[in-house]
Amino acid sequence: MKPREIVDLIIEAAQEKKGYDILALEVGKLLPLCDYFVILSGNNPIQVKAIAEHIEKKLAEQGVNLLHREGFQEGRWILLDFGDVVVHVFLEEEREFYGLERLWRDAPVFRKEAAQFG
Repeated sequence: MKPREIVDLIIEAAQEKKGYDILALEVGKLLPLCDYFVILSGNNPIQVKAIAEHIEKKLAEQGVNLLHREGFQEGRWILLDFGDVVVHVFLEEEREFYGLERLWRDAPVFRKEAAQFG
């Protein structure tokens, strides 16, 4: 599967679990580790975990293997590393505090989904 297809699948899976404020950044020219960051928010630790688990499941069904996962226990900022695509699932306050969008503001936006939670 191509990285852009993986990004689309991640966004679809996140939306199915009511992830919101979804942003995909093309970081490949700025960061040699991966091609895309997908950044999104959840309302509480339970939802953040559910979103992360759903993304993992949907990608595994398509043969995309998870290489590394961090932060699952706390459910405040979960990082999912799929190689070419790295996913950051945040609680809103953690996302604001760490400001990945500000840190990587020079990266082109590949896709933005301003889906509302509810």
